[in-house]
Amino acid sequence: MEHLAFCLTFLLSVTIFLASSATASEDDQFIYSGFFGSNLTLNGAAMVTKDGVLELTNGKPDYMGYAFYPSSWKLRGLPDREVQSFSVSFVFGIASVDFNGCPNSMNFSIHQGLTNKSMLAIVLEACHQDNNFQENNDNDVSISIGGKSSAKSPAGFYDGKSGIFNNLPLLSHNMMQMSVEYDLAATQINVTLSPLEMVKPLRPLLSLSLNLSTVLEDPSYIGFSASTRIISLRYSVLGWSFGMNRPAPTIDIAKLPQLPRVVDPKRQSKLLKIILPIAMATLVLLVGTTVILFVRGRMRYAELYEDWEHEFGPHRFSYKDLFQATEGFHNKNLLGRGGFGKVYKSVLPVSKLQVAVKRVSHESKQGIKEFIAEVVSIGRLRHRNLVQLLGYCRRKGELLLVYEYMPNGSLEKYLYVEADKTTLDWAQRLQIIKGVASAIFYLHEKWEKVVIHRDIKASNVLLDNEMNGHLGDFGLARLYDRGTNLQTTRVAGTLGYIAPELARTGKASPLTDVYAFGIFILEVTCGKRPINNCSQDGPKMLVDWVVEHWQGGSLTDTLDRRIQGEYDADEVNLVLRLGLLCAHPFCSTRPSMRQVMQYLDGDMPLPELPPINLSYSMLALTQNEGFDQYTSLPCTVSSNGMTFSLFSGR
Repeated sequence: MEHLAFCLTFLLSVTIFLASSATASEDDQFIYSGFFGSNLTLNGAAMVTKDGVLELTNGKPDYMGYAFYPSSWKLRGLPDREVQSFSVSFVFGIASVDFNGCPNSMNFSIHQGLTNKSMLAIVLEACHQDNNFQENNDNDVSISIGGKSSAKSPAGFYDGKSGIFNNLPLLSHNMMQMSVEYDLAATQINVTLSPLEMVKPLRPLLSLSLNLSTVLEDPSYIGFSASTRIISLRYSVLGWSFGMNRPAPTIDIAKLPQLPRVVDPKRQSKLLKIILPIAMATLVLLVGTTVILFVRGRMRYAELYEDWEHEFGPHRFSYKDLFQATEGFHNKNLLGRGGFGKVYKSVLPVSKLQVAVKRVSHESKQGIKEFIAEVVSIGRLRHRNLVQLLGYCRRKGELLLVYEYMPNGSLEKYLYVEADKTTLDWAQRLQIIKGVASAIFYLHEKWEKVVIHRDIKASNVLLDNEMNGHLGDFGLARLYDRGTNLQTTRVAGTLGYIAPELARTGKASPLTDVYAFGIFILEVTCGKRPINNCSQDGPKMLVDWVVEHWQGGSLTDTLDRRIQGEYDADEVNLVLRLGLLCAHPFCSTRPSMRQVMQYLDGDMPLPELPPINLSYSMLALTQNEGFDQYTSLPCTVSSNGMTFSLFSGR
């Protein structure tokens, strides 16, 4: 996305390298009250002024500066090799020569060795702009792990008496103090920001529970870096302290050097006042001609953007970037077609990150704000078996969703291959079933809100390089606060996976997801689609066919005959019975996803299936419910089945 406002990112490279001997070094802290005479390792535009100020940039655009503590540290202590507690405090100030714009950066992070790969970063984003610029107005502090934001807050501090949050403009030309503390016992990172004269607030601005022993490796270096592009900024550090297994030493404010002053632009000369009107008239003529030509070109990348979308800014991609990434949505980059649009393989032009871009039609404006709010919320989901939703873009009558790229594509193409083609073995299928179950359990019970996926099926499970299953496509997902009831009256999902009570009432619940997961289990194990439209006796439901074998005592005969190699018959029998239990027509009989995980992990025995006198299938329980037209589809029906729902009224 193009930004018209003034942006800042502040990077402090923190990694702690202690000696590898059994006896800890006594040099476990340092303090700088000004940097005159210090032996920091400097690179790029970074320099120490004669007044002892560490300036990372020199006020000119397109410059970068680095400053590191001269020796490396060891982060992990003996004997357990856990990342030790540490505390960092520094005083900084940011001054601007230009008064509008945002394309600058400065970070606080943990680097592995002397590389630029940061594993832990505290990122400060600041913009200064006037009211004519509405594109970007960031003034945020965030914690980034491995380059991905894990916690974010507007820059500011909490008042110690009232507890009220106070905004603190980063680009204020004033000195501020930041502390970053990691507590080994609590495995928690706390970040605090405050004005220089203020006592450190008791309540941190950001807190993140994380065991850094799972993230950081020795050796690492402590330091600062910053960069400028178009806008001229001066990033200054005036004091710095560090402590390992102890608080960082208190920086003596009285000993700090003064923050460099920004030189105001020179006043216009009399000659300039005479020439300016003539130059402006000429400029207007040139600009007018240029604008006409420019607008014609920009119409190609025109986006739909409304005021309420400012709150979702970090999750929005520019249409121009996505257009270029997909080479104009060329068919050679087409990965597949879903129920709501086409999916394209893409490479983002700046980051070179591979992503999948899905184009979705949204003709109606009704409900689009709510939908995008849910897209952004779902984008915060983090689980190893979920396809991460990175963001979105709106343009005219379409919505573009950006997902992480899965190189092995959809599970469906590995289940329904020709007889002479290699398919998945049993171990791979069981691993995929367990992975998807873990993802649904996370959605239902582990995240801050309850997420109902509403479209669990093989075509929505994507495979990574190691053939691990990742549940994706949240186009129909709904989320709501715990303790509340989800209200919806529109049937959404794919025929064959829709629970009977959902077809009758239109009300989705975690148990309707469990039903779809049960059908998914049978689909993966048997290698058959939920509905066989080629049956001579009419559409044949997979679940009914498995029930017939279960009642006849030949349940394992339903295993996909194309599976090569060895398999455990007890595992197959367990998985098939679990699939029938999850797909039971009466929702009260179905297990929760927590119980499903216990059954799959062998932590709890699977109960006996209750006898069923009626047909197991949703097809028999939804006659005259408006689905007959879909059950008579020809044998050439799309492999994705028939998917229902509109964005409005979801």
